[in-house]
Amino acid sequence: MALEVEKKYRITRKQHASLIKRLAAAKYVGEEFEENTIYAHPGIDLENAIVRLRRIGNSGLLTYKKRLPSRSGIKHQKEIETPVSDPEAMANILSTIGFTPVLIYEKFRQTWLMNNVEVVVDRLPFGLFVEIEGSERTIRSAEKKLEMEDFKVEHATYPQLTREHGEQKGNLFSAKFSK
Repeated sequence: MALEVEKKYRITRKQHASLIKRLAAAKYVGEEFEENTIYAHPGIDLENAIVRLRRIGNSGLLTYKKRLPSRSGIKHQKEIETPVSDPEAMANILSTIGFTPVLIYEKFRQTWLMNNVEVVVDRLPFGLFVEIEGSERTIRSAEKKLEMEDFKVEHATYPQLTREHGEQKGNLFSAKFSK
């Protein structure tokens, strides 16, 4: 089981434009479109843990995350994940064993690598966000180098934000881009 350490910020379009310029010195990995489905199950407290199936193109990633208590803007989460070659088959398996889709959100993610951290810029239907993942020390260093000390820290998870800003149909919340 891995430990994920990251800090997330909600950013404005102006902050986005200036941040992209400052990221020019970092290694750009690329952009992906993701569809993320969160599943409920009686054994999972959705306020502190999730099971997520992420679809990227024809492949996917199955993830379990459990948030650890923290007063800091830097989140610590236990994380277990594995690649999935057939996301539709995995969705059928999850449904067959009692997992129910409760939330779906889409995002475009751009990724950069810089000084032992991963910096991602996420565009969701309800806003722009930046996440820096690394150790607490390298996150703080990257935050300073990228001049992000005044950016607004976002403590809510994307599932929480989807419940707040997305559409509800029955028991399913979603935040999708218009087609």
